[in-house]
Amino acid sequence: MKTVKKAAEILVSVLLWAIILIMALFTFTTLATKDDRSVSRVAGFTPLVVRSQSMSPTFNEGDLIIIKAVDTAKLVTGDIITFHTIINNEYALNTHRIEKIAENNGIRNYTTKGDNNAIADTHIISDGDIVGKYVTRLPAVGKFMDFLSGSTGFLLVIVLPMLIFFVYQVYHLINVSINLKKAIAAEEATETAQKESEAEAKLAQAQAALEEAQRLKAEAEAKLAQAGETPAEAKLAQAGEAPTEAKPVQTGEAAAQEKQAD
Repeated sequence: MKTVKKAAEILVSVLLWAIILIMALFTFTTLATKDDRSVSRVAGFTPLVVRSQSMSPTFNEGDLIIIKAVDTAKLVTGDIITFHTIINNEYALNTHRIEKIAENNGIRNYTTKGDNNAIADTHIISDGDIVGKYVTRLPAVGKFMDFLSGSTGFLLVIVLPMLIFFVYQVYHLINVSINLKKAIAAEEATETAQKESEAEAKLAQAQAALEEAQRLKAEAEAKLAQAGETPAEAKLAQAGEAPTEAKPVQTGEAAAQEKQAD
């Protein structure tokens, strides 16, 4: 169960990060190519939202197309290119197909036309106007990119997920910190218990050693006490008899008087 939960957490984190990074990347590049003549690229590619039906059915309004930086010398008739132009007296990026290439004094000029248009574009472009070559499209994704470009979409799709992810990471960090403290406390308690157990064992050994020393001391004192008795007293003590009092030996007159008195 814990393994499944851990795998799910990792999967959610990876997916959330991927979504945030991709959406932020596409939103950035879309916004960066929206208002001026600079075009942002990532690894040479640029996403653009289609604003008209001039290239239908190749791609339609609301699609997201991907263009790539290209060597203009390699372009041929029939290639679809994105270029700087003027539409309704305003700067714009346009993506049409090359209808004709003309070269004058080493300078190439391009006539372009939309697949869905009856006539060619009025503006003739040169190499310096070309931004890139069409690579592929993502149907209807451009509408979503437009939504992201707005404040509401950016808030809901970029800011809010990042906030949720941040809160989730903080929550996860707090849980990890709590679990770590519990683990440290458990480890310290185990070490304390082990130390107490070792101390009790050492105390028991010391007590046993003290008792053994006392026993040996008592035996030694008993042996010393026995060693202090005379040999005769020791034999009588072993036989269980009390020693008799010895009379002094009398000689001469004292002995005769004692015999006469008897």
